[in-house]
Amino acid sequence: MTDRGKLLNSIPAPAANAMRNVRDTVKLAAAWPQVTFHPWRRESIRRLNALRNTHPGERCFIIGNGPSLNHTDLSKLRGEFTIGMNRFYTAFADLGFTTSILLTVNDLVIEQCAADLRVLPIPTFVSWRGRKWIKPAANLCYLYTSYDLPRFSGNAAGRLWEGATVTFVAMQLAYHMGFKEVVLIGVDHSFATQGKPNTTVTSQGDDPNHFNPGYFGKGFRWQLPDLETSEIAYTMAREAYRREGREIIDATVGGKLTVFPKVDYESLFK
Repeated sequence: MTDRGKLLNSIPAPAANAMRNVRDTVKLAAAWPQVTFHPWRRESIRRLNALRNTHPGERCFIIGNGPSLNHTDLSKLRGEFTIGMNRFYTAFADLGFTTSILLTVNDLVIEQCAADLRVLPIPTFVSWRGRKWIKPAANLCYLYTSYDLPRFSGNAAGRLWEGATVTFVAMQLAYHMGFKEVVLIGVDHSFATQGKPNTTVTSQGDDPNHFNPGYFGKGFRWQLPDLETSEIAYTMAREAYRREGREIIDATVGGKLTVFPKVDYESLFK
């Protein structure tokens, strides 16, 4: 443990939290000029502002990448507005159609998949940090996401807390676009691979945690999930939607997440 970590552990929790908040605020303030005025971000901010409330009263589907997708009839999503995340684009060929947009904010995914992301034929949203690996493209929009100062934001042109999961960022983006109902599928909230949250590991073989065994296949570097922080973020999203008369519902087949009301996937298309 670092000296700073030992110091924080010796301070009562409220005071330590206040110190962290000050530290994180200073860090975000230092980043503000670049994420506000850099030409690449300015163009992204313009695109994001143009997307604000473009789907009022509508529903969309946020598609996780869990094994439950193999028990979900995805053909029913043709014609629906869909948000794919991370490497869901690997399913496009089998589906016969694409998601409406694709979103990824994880540095390891962006670094290892930059070439794929840059040529997707759909609007693609990546974190501002991802500019190190993926340069501007016609399909690309940079989101300013951070690990600091937890909150839910309905303004995707500003700062978005990541909440330890790209799904939380997708919820904020969907809110920004005006969707009234958000349906989760493939958000299994359960991983076969165990270990300390946020630890970077390298896959040694087939991937048991996603719909495709090659999703994070052998040699792919990825981070172990932080399900506890994700649940905190999801609760923020649930309450933010409810305050505005909107709702997030969970149609994941056999999913372990308990934050959102459960619905039967097939019933959504009757």
